[in-house]
Amino acid sequence: MKIVVIGGTGLIGAKTVALLNQRGHDVIAASPGTGVNALTGEGLDIALNGADVVVDVANSPSFEDDAVMAFFTRAGANLRGAIERAGVKHHVVLSVVGTSNLLESGYFRAKQAQEDMVRAGKTPFTIVHSTQFFEFLPGIAAAGFDGQSVRLSNAGIQPITSGDVAGFVADIALSAPANGTLEIAGPQVFGMCDLIESHMVAINDPRPVICDADAPYFGVRLSQNSLLPQSTALLGATPYHEWLSRFVSLKTA
Repeated sequence: MKIVVIGGTGLIGAKTVALLNQRGHDVIAASPGTGVNALTGEGLDIALNGADVVVDVANSPSFEDDAVMAFFTRAGANLRGAIERAGVKHHVVLSVVGTSNLLESGYFRAKQAQEDMVRAGKTPFTIVHSTQFFEFLPGIAAAGFDGQSVRLSNAGIQPITSGDVAGFVADIALSAPANGTLEIAGPQVFGMCDLIESHMVAINDPRPVICDADAPYFGVRLSQNSLLPQSTALLGATPYHEWLSRFVSLKTA
């Protein structure tokens, strides 16, 4: 089976490509660095020629409102056109749990626009809603930093390791299209503020963490369940403490 992974050299993409290669498939890791640019359309038709499945795990290089909307709408339109011209049988897109409830944020508005474009297309699809990656915890801390402290909501969060995300995405790419949304998440639920504080202690980050129910999360005021999946989510196998021990070992190696 020929599978094209858009964003195939990134955090999730590279792992997904490796897993699909291990299973014996013909996989193209598509990215600007390999001559395939969904934002401009460069190389898309050539890469997708004869493809059975297209997996889109690309992310915007900027989270600024206009830039991120431009990225997902332009790339989405170019990709949908190329997919339909190539007669692709399954379009898999990685998105975020809770997207439709987080539209105060420009990033989530852009992700919603991307999802809407996929649903409106002619190609059978599966949208994979993932919770936050463990690897994104430092980014959450950075977004909550006000210059003196890290101020965060303690809303529920159920993060998942990037390796487990890639495993689910690879499995879904090889399955029949859901023509709907599947949710994936980690095995444990935490309070966001509590988790970030413990994570910062573990990596010797001295900044104080303040739990504040009104603290925005990328521009959105969270309810307790805003970032949590439904009860039917597929759960990754890697617990936080196991991932953390590897993460700390790498940082201190």
